[in-house]
Amino acid sequence: MPDPFATAELRHISVTPVQGDAATRVLSPEAFAQAWDEITAWDGYAPTPLVSLSGLATRIGVGRIDYKDEGPRFGLGSFKALGGAYAAMRVLQRELGIHLGHAVKLADIRNGVYAEACSQITLTSATDGNHGRSLAWGCQRVGAPCRIYIHAEVSEGRAQAMRDLGADVVRIDGDYDASVDLAKEEAAQHGWFVVSDTSWEGYTEPPRDVMAGYGVMTREICEALDAAPTHVILQGGVGGLAASVAAFLRQHWGTDAPRVVITEPEHAACLFESARKGAPTAVEIDEETIMAGLSCGEPSEMAWDILREEACDFLTMPDSLVAPTMRLLATGETGDERIEAGESAVAGLASLIAVMRQPDMAKTLGLDATSRVLLIGSEGVTDPTIFKAIMDGADHV
Repeated sequence: MPDPFATAELRHISVTPVQGDAATRVLSPEAFAQAWDEITAWDGYAPTPLVSLSGLATRIGVGRIDYKDEGPRFGLGSFKALGGAYAAMRVLQRELGIHLGHAVKLADIRNGVYAEACSQITLTSATDGNHGRSLAWGCQRVGAPCRIYIHAEVSEGRAQAMRDLGADVVRIDGDYDASVDLAKEEAAQHGWFVVSDTSWEGYTEPPRDVMAGYGVMTREICEALDAAPTHVILQGGVGGLAASVAAFLRQHWGTDAPRVVITEPEHAACLFESARKGAPTAVEIDEETIMAGLSCGEPSEMAWDILREEACDFLTMPDSLVAPTMRLLATGETGDERIEAGESAVAGLASLIAVMRQPDMAKTLGLDATSRVLLIGSEGVTDPTIFKAIMDGADHV
């Protein structure tokens, strides 16, 4: 059987990062610190594992692979638990402060002091699954109503997970970007508050809070490492995860921060096109990717401000690499700890394996036997039905 990694068609563009201060201006150290102080006070908080994939590193020819497994995060299955729920609390903090005429503490919202007032504030968002699940969980914890918009290709399992957390889930016929537009439109009509992980003109505070929340994950990584990675390969989507991680790594490691490589599904490569054109660029999604959480056609402008200064390389990868990578992790065939990962979690690892199977590409990215590579396993099994099908041998679901 042909090796799918050796024959994978990868597109690559190398860019010279723009010089600037976005890594501290867009996401300040204070914003990261405030999110850390709040999220680490939540019931059930615990750092997620940073797993060394030493057997796989030896097999493919790099010095070290560290894989941050976000599957256990707050029982919600993904890093998104850090973003949507925290941003929801920050929206409530601002709105309650305006309504009550005095400053409101996050701890008081968390502890139910404003439960009655929170019950009158509806929060809403569009999602591919994980962000909406985090928002629904955050709303449930403080008693705020939650309305979530999903597109036609979001699995019923992911929709039900949000309903189980008390969300009113609305499915539309279009794609992710259409669900974003409808969420904005209906929120404006009804006086609801959008808690999105992507930014647009005039809308920046909630997505900034989402990215600040993700910083908890990156701080855990930095505290667990004794030296900076040489490379970090980050999955795309709207760019919020990648921008948050890149900004925190820059703040923590300074000039020793790793080379930032962005990877995306070939069917949803808005950051790749943005890099190619030098400006935020939307793409049409003609075919949905198996990596549901990365099926985004329009980049976050705020995230792009950071990535244009921090990212050196942009890749696209085919869906055919996803299932083999998930099975490789789950079986532990390289002697490493077994990890049950979701489809979007393995984008960085799949790209790394494929790059190392193609020597010219590896050389272009500066990857060799001395490289120390950081990967974000952004989700665990967020849809058991899809995961089982892949473990049973399906390559497309």
